[in-house]
Amino acid sequence: MSAMTRPRPRVAAAAAATVAAAALALTGCSSSGSSSGEGQVGFVTVKGTNLSKAQPGERGDAPDITGDTLEGTPAKLSDYRGKVVVLNVWGSWCGPCRAEAKSLQTVSEKYKDQGVQFLGINTRDTEKQNAVRFEQEQGVTYPSIFDPAGTQLLKFAKGSLNPQSIPTTLIVDRDGKLAARAVGGTTEEALESILQPVVAEQKK
Repeated sequence: MSAMTRPRPRVAAAAAATVAAAALALTGCSSSGSSSGEGQVGFVTVKGTNLSKAQPGERGDAPDITGDTLEGTPAKLSDYRGKVVVLNVWGSWCGPCRAEAKSLQTVSEKYKDQGVQFLGINTRDTEKQNAVRFEQEQGVTYPSIFDPAGTQLLKFAKGSLNPQSIPTTLIVDRDGKLAARAVGGTTEEALESILQPVVAEQKK
C-alpha cells in the first residue's frame, strides 16, 4: 500500500505544473493575442495587436530559460548573451506553429551571420519524438529546449513581454532584455519588422 502512495507528491507536482502551463497558454494556437504589457510605458503596438515592442531603456530582463534540447544537449538562454536571440514557443500539436515554422527557419538562416541566434521552447508535447518529427518535417535546424510541462514559461514575469499564447515569438536583445514579441503565428515579414530594428540598434 505504501509503495502505491509514495509517488503521489511527485505526480501532484507535475500535474500542478501542467495546469499552470495550460493556464498560461489558455489561448494557445490563437493568432489573436492581446498584450498585458500594452499601455505601459515603453510598449508600442506594431502593425496590429499581435506585435509589440519595448523601447531601449524600458526593457525587462528575460528569464534564463534552461533545459535539454530535443537532441539531449544542455542549453540556456544566457549562453547566447551578446547575440540577439529569437525565442519561439511552439508545440507539434499546434496548427499555427506548423504554418510559421518555415518562415522562422528562413529568417534564422538570413540573420545567422548578423549575430542572431534562434532558440525554440517546445511545450506541451508529452512525446519528444513528436517534436523531433515536427522539426524534421519542417526543416528546422536551430535548437529547441524540451519543456513538456511548461515550467520554463512560468519564469516570465506578468506584465512583461511574456508568452501570451502558443505560438509566441520573443526577441531578446544582446543585453538579455525582452525587446519585442509576436503573439500567434508569424510570417517572415512580420518577424523581420521587429527583429531587424533590434539587430540594427546594437550596431550603433
